[in-house]
Amino acid sequence: MRAAQDRAADHGLPEGISAKHGLAGLVERGAATLFFTLFPSDCRICGSPLRTISQLPVCQECLVALHPLQGSYCAVCGEVLHLSSDNHQDAEGGETRCMLCQRTDPPYERAVAYGSYDGALRDLIHLLKFQMVAPAAAVLGRKLAGTIARLECTMPVGKIAVVAVPLYSRKRRQRGFNQAEMIAREAVRQLGRPKRYEFCGGILRRCRETRSQIGLTSHQRRENMRGAFAVSEPTRIAKRDILLIDDVLTTGTTASECARVLLRAGAARVWVATVARTLKMKTSDLMVLPTSDDLTEEGIGEHQRLAAHG
Repeated sequence: MRAAQDRAADHGLPEGISAKHGLAGLVERGAATLFFTLFPSDCRICGSPLRTISQLPVCQECLVALHPLQGSYCAVCGEVLHLSSDNHQDAEGGETRCMLCQRTDPPYERAVAYGSYDGALRDLIHLLKFQMVAPAAAVLGRKLAGTIARLECTMPVGKIAVVAVPLYSRKRRQRGFNQAEMIAREAVRQLGRPKRYEFCGGILRRCRETRSQIGLTSHQRRENMRGAFAVSEPTRIAKRDILLIDDVLTTGTTASECARVLLRAGAARVWVATVARTLKMKTSDLMVLPTSDDLTEEGIGEHQRLAAHG
């Protein structure tokens, strides 16, 4: 009981009853003490004792540590740009492309992400994806909504169809949900503009299971994804602008294949928005970066093994 009271004190609750708090302060302190006695909990990211009662078992410090991308990025695929001082000003204008996008246009108009796939953001995504901490979707959806709002200036007027990258049926049954769909729904809700953004579930489906992308060349990744997706109801997206949502973008192969399938089914244009993206700092890293589909417990272990042996 003493430890629980110390935890309650850490929440900034008053030691006694002041005129300001009165009976309400006593009730609040008693409720917090009882809660932490019956349900002791630590932050699932950093392990420190939680200081507030919340459905999301993550401390405020870890939530504050979620930072958006900063710096210069490709105006099309969103990859980090290493610029000299001579062309830095052009990059700030949003028109500079990476070398790959200068050579070949992706099938989507633009890909954006809220933050880098590391640190607290990666851990929060894992809480949702692997530990089924559903309230994490609301935080991730809110971050993504802000990113979509900034993307809006490049999108046409009219209603946008929001489509989530699907899971294969077996993986969907095993996990019990599709994290990309949960985040997409939350982002649309946070945007609060149903006349502008319409979530369209079930339009895009995964019709075959793909093997891990770890260790594959860019050509092998494309072949691995070829034919993996299909549009179930083409009439719902005919001549419409699409916003494709996923949790993580790494090589961009999955997003590109989804965009191609949507365009072949009659979509007008496709934009891509993800919560996080892996920033490829050097070419040697590209062979071992896990895609969103590879992020299983086994896939993470394999990625760490490959990275350790260089």
